[in-house]
This record gives sequence, structure tokens and C-alpha cells, in this order.
Amino acid sequence: MTRRTLTIHRKTSLAVFAGSMLLLAGCGSLTPTPYTKDEIKDRVVSDRQKMFAEQEPVSGPITFHEAAARALKYNLDYRLKLMESALSRSLYDVSKFDMLPRLVANAGYAGRSNTAGGYSEGINLTTGRPDGVVTLVPSTATEDNRRLAGLTLSWNVLDFGVSYYRAQQKADQILMAEERRRKVVQNVLQDVRNAYWRAVGAQRLIGDVNSLIDRTYKALEAARKAEDQGLLPRLQALSYQRALLDAVSLMNLRRQDLELARAELAALMSLPPGTPMVLADTEEPIVSTLPNDTETLERMALERRPEIMEEWYRKRVTATDIKIAKAQVWPNLSLEAGPLYDSNKYLYNNNWAEAGLRLSLNLIKLLQWPALDQAQADQEQTDDTRRMGLSMAVLTQVHVGKQRYELSLSELKFAEEIMRVDGRLLEYAKAAASTSVDSELEVIRAEARWLLARYQRQAAYSNAQAAWGRFYNSVGLDVMPEAIESHDVKTLATEIKRTISEWESVGQRAPEAPAKSKAPG
Repeated sequence: MTRRTLTIHRKTSLAVFAGSMLLLAGCGSLTPTPYTKDEIKDRVVSDRQKMFAEQEPVSGPITFHEAAARALKYNLDYRLKLMESALSRSLYDVSKFDMLPRLVANAGYAGRSNTAGGYSEGINLTTGRPDGVVTLVPSTATEDNRRLAGLTLSWNVLDFGVSYYRAQQKADQILMAEERRRKVVQNVLQDVRNAYWRAVGAQRLIGDVNSLIDRTYKALEAARKAEDQGLLPRLQALSYQRALLDAVSLMNLRRQDLELARAELAALMSLPPGTPMVLADTEEPIVSTLPNDTETLERMALERRPEIMEEWYRKRVTATDIKIAKAQVWPNLSLEAGPLYDSNKYLYNNNWAEAGLRLSLNLIKLLQWPALDQAQADQEQTDDTRRMGLSMAVLTQVHVGKQRYELSLSELKFAEEIMRVDGRLLEYAKAAASTSVDSELEVIRAEARWLLARYQRQAAYSNAQAAWGRFYNSVGLDVMPEAIESHDVKTLATEIKRTISEWESVGQRAPEAPAKSKAPG
């Protein structure tokens, strides 16, 4: 080995060692880097702007259908499902390119520290073995430094088959994402229906509740003074005070429920906290009776429920996994063709074209075929059993939803009767009132009972509305139209009102609407 060669080897070894040290130093410098306080503050500001960006301002009293439209347009959970659906479509578009042949362009440079060369030994023509005669002068046919380039078109049958099945899975996952979006729409509408009518009750009653609580505290103070001055027997005064305290406790609980209902509705519509909100205090919709054809409703539920449809699409996805595993057992055919270039001056042709065809089969993988058949049968049975269990739960929800709605109507009727009786008791207490302390206390107690009865009636009505929506939700009916001209809040509200009216047309309306709470006297 010459001195020049040794020098080159030393330099090469030193370069490799230095590069390795730099790589190790770079890996060792990776440490956890938490966000700074300024970055956190900027993220919070950005998130708050995005949460409430591009919302149509509230320009008047909000109807139920407008509240539902705002929730479906701006609710973050629904927007997330829309993005997931869009992502599934994008991944499907990407997966289709995997079925195309590969066209790979490459270019490079090859060099070595010394010249490639060698000796040759002759072959005995009689024996076909080396004859031991070696050429005295070594020769080379490769330059030390040369440039390479190529453009290769390759197509693999196995890759194409697997990519085709993967694209099928992505297409089914688009449909699964769409079913999840439908489910979110139905749940959001259900939550809005529940919160809206509770919030309407809050808007109607919160002022009266606050006023009566203030009067009750004043009556408590008057009862204490009457007790101290001996105007009332001690036992009677204490009994009145306890009754008033019970009324205050109940009204405080009801006030919390009322205030939380408005906050919940605002959150569903994604309104910024503290946004002034007035609900349209219109005539309450008539609660409808449910259709009696339970068998038809059961069939509709099994046909339309998003969970069942999603599970059915999932069966196709899992079946495709078995198809992919079976495809990998098939013989594999691959084709390659393309032009190549090598700058080596010793080559007679620096440019040429190559083409190749290869067929391969992994014989060991053939042993998997019986196991794959069994796995396919087990997978289909598992998917069918899971869907059957879900279908049974859906049928139960339909029957339970119908019974719950019928019970809620009975509860509403009973609450209205209580409100009517308490209203008459209040009228009687006011008519019989005098200037005595016990008379004033009795009027306040009657007002408290009547106000609580109004609350119970309003709660019973909102429960009836929620039970009605829950029942139709169990059937899987959609509220969003498939296509509309625009997606502004007014248009969405109109379409939602139309679809809900179509729902109600399948049942018969009750003979008369529930009475709205109206102050007696």
C-alpha cells in the first residue's frame, strides 16, 4: 500500500469519525422545550378569536329554530365532525394515487478513493476451469468519479391490489364519518330542544322568583319582629319562619336551574359568555301525540339510525382487511422499465434503456390461507353480532322513548292541574288578606307555592319537549336538509322548521295546547 493511499484512508477515517461525533452531539442536544408564557398567552388569544369568529350577530329575539340553526352552524362539536368528514375525503383522494405506477427520477454521483481494477485469469477451453495464467498488467473499466441518472417506471401488481383495497376502506371511512356527523346533528338538536324551553321558562320566571325572594326575606324579618314583640304565638311564628325558609330554599334551587339553562343554551349556540340574549316568548308549540304504528317506527330506526349504519360500514372495512391479507398471499408480478445514464468513459454506451419482469410467490404464506378463511368467518360473525346487539338497543330506545314521552304528557297535565289549584289558592289568600302579620305571611306562602307550581309546569313542558325530541332521535330522523341554497342562520332555521313540521305530520296533534302560565287575579 502506497503512502498516498494510507494518507487517503486516514483522512477518510477522520472524516467519518468527525461526522459520527457531530451526529451524536446533535442527538444529545435534543431536550424537552415547554411553551413560554408569551406563547401560551398568544395561543389563548388566538383560540378565543377562532371560537367566536365569523358569527352572525344576534339581532333580535331568538326562536327555537334559530337557536337550533346557530347551534348546528357554530357548535364546535359539530364543526369538528365536519372537519373529520373533510379529512376522510382528503385521505381518500390521497389513497387513490397509491394505485398509480411509480415513476422515479434519480441522479447521483459516485466516487472512490482509488481506482477500481483487477487482473484476469485465463480459462482452459478443454476443462472449462481457470488455467492459472494471469495477465501481468491490471486493467480498469470504471472511472473513479462518475455521474449517474435514471428514470424508472415500475408497477407492482400486489401494491396495486393492496392500494385498491385501501382506497375502498378510505371510501367507507368517509361514509362512517358522515354517519358520525349525522349523530352529532341529532344530539345537538336534542340538547338545544331541552335547553331552549328551560331557558324560556327562566326568562319568564326569573324576575318573579327574584322579586318573591326579596319579599320573603322581608316577611321573615317581619315574622321575627312579631315573635319578639309577642304579636304572634312563638310556635306559630317559628312555623311561619320555617315555611318561609323552605320556600326560599326551593326558590333558590329553582333560580339556579333557570340561570344555568340560559348559560347552557348560550354554550350550545357558541355565543361568547355574557352575550345579551333574549328568547322569543311566543306561543308554546302544541305537544303532539305519537304515531301508533310501532312496527313502522322500529323499521325506520333500524334503517336510519347513524350508529347502525356506521357499524355496517365498519363491517366492510374489517372485511377489506382480510382481503388485503389474502392479496399478499397471491403471486406478485412486477414490471420495471426506463432510461439510464452513466458518465463512465469506459462504457461503449453511456445511455441505455432497461426493462424487467419478475414473478414471485412466497410459498410459506400459502399456509396462511386456511387461517385467513377462518378469520374472515369469525370476523363476519363478530360484526353481525355487534350490529344485532346495537339493533336490539335501538329497538329498546324506541319503545322506552315512546313510554317516556307518554309519561311526560301525564306529568305535564298533572303539573298544570297543580298550577291551577295553587293559582286559585293564591286568589283566595289575596281576597282574605288583612293587615295582620299572619295574613301577609299566608299570602307570601301562597305566592311561593304558585310560583313553584309555575316552575314545575314549565319544567314538565320542557321535559315533554325533550322526550318528544328524544323519541324521534331514537328513530334516526334527520333535521338537516341534504342541500340548501345558503347556510346563513335564517335559511337554516327555515329548513329546520320545515323538516320538524314534516316529522310532526306523521302523528296526530293533541286536541288542545297546554295552557301557558298566567298570573291569576
